[in-house]
Parts: sequence; C-alpha cells; structure tokens
Amino acid sequence: MEPIKSLEGKRVALLGLGISQIDFVIGLENGKEWDEVWGINSVVRAFDCDRMFMMDPASRFFDTTDAGKQTSVLKKILPKLKIPIYTCELDKRVPAAVEYPLQEICDYAKCSYFNNTVAYALGFAYYNKLEAIDLFGIDFSYRNDLHFAEAGRACVEFWLCKMMENDITVGVSPRSTVLDADVPPAERLYGYHRLDKPLVAVPHEGKWIIKPIDEIDTELKKYDLEMYQEEKPPEPYKG
Repeated sequence: MEPIKSLEGKRVALLGLGISQIDFVIGLENGKEWDEVWGINSVVRAFDCDRMFMMDPASRFFDTTDAGKQTSVLKKILPKLKIPIYTCELDKRVPAAVEYPLQEICDYAKCSYFNNTVAYALGFAYYNKLEAIDLFGIDFSYRNDLHFAEAGRACVEFWLCKMMENDITVGVSPRSTVLDADVPPAERLYGYHRLDKPLVAVPHEGKWIIKPIDEIDTELKKYDLEMYQEEKPPEPYKG
C-alpha cells in the first residue's frame, strides 16, 4: 500500500477506550476540528470515525469471547461498518477490512516495534506524513489507581517521539499518563522540579519555551499561548 496522498499534512484525532476521551468531546464543544478521526476497536461505536484500527484478527471477536465486553459490540458492528478497518488478516465477515501495510511501514520507519493497536495506528500516521495527531482515551494507567495498568505505553511513546522527530505535532489529553501529560508542568523535568522555582518546558513552533514556574505564564502571553493542566484526573471506571 502506497501512502495515502490525501492524508499528508492533515490533522487527526486518535481515540482510544480510556477516560481521557472526554477531552475529545470537550474539544468539539469548544470548536476544535480535525480533518479525520481514527478509532481503536469498539470506540467506533460511540464516535463517528473515518478509519478504524483493529489489529486482532476478526476471528477473535466472532469465534471466541476472550476480548471481554468488546466481543459482543464488535461482532455486531464489524459486518456493517463502511469505513476502512485496518487489521492483520482479511475476513469475509468484515467487508470493510483492509490489510495493514506492515511491510511498507516497517521499511519506511526502519522499525518493527508494535506491541499494541495504538502503536500500529501511530505507525500508520507516521507513514502517511500527517501534520498533527491528538490522542484521546489512550491512557494505559491512572495515577489514582496504582494497581491498574495496561501494557504498551512505552511502545506508544516510542512512536510519538519518532513522529515528533519527523516534525509531526503531537498532542495528548491532559488526563492521560502518556508522555506524562497528566503530571503538573512544574514536576515534569526531573531534578529541576526540586528547585525553589522549578523550570517548565512548553513546546512552540518546533522549539521549547523553558522558564521558571513564576515566569512561564508571562512568557507564554508573548506568543498568545496559555498553559492548561487538569488538576485532578478522574478515577478510572471500575464497573
């Protein structure tokens, strides 16, 4: 599969199943727009998505129950979906399934580090040379529940760093632990966080604004920027 020309330079929202997907809704309510919205697995049932990533074979959902609550949802919607569904194996029960371009992306990225579906979606974004991608509902863990965590955060952060090095702008919900987005700004730079006036780093136009905590707001105003921080991330859903 060749890169999709219409995706080059586009802005995309990538939605997962975590709590921080609420920030996607808040963004829409406040005028935020994206060229496309991509969904991971059953999130496409809740949101209107342009592409879906489901890297498990469809047989996992049609022929087993080991996917938990997603099983019944995907079994119901997969035969009806019209959007491209990128997956590891074609299945006649999923008419919209598209085989993920693994060979092409591994060759382009010079890397085959994929241990979760979000990473595959990011690899696809990297391959198609987006301008920007914002992550919502991709959380992996919650600071208020140290006994709960999903595997794969390191792999996702690896791909996000590759994208940033390739001049793709990356955004992460402030409720997510990915890239320490939910850590207070004054605590993100280890060592400097112990100073009387901790340093804060904020990205802007390919560079970083780094100032003491008591000067950062004034500095950001020069660029018509402001810093937002979710003070207390919500408890994870435990139902």
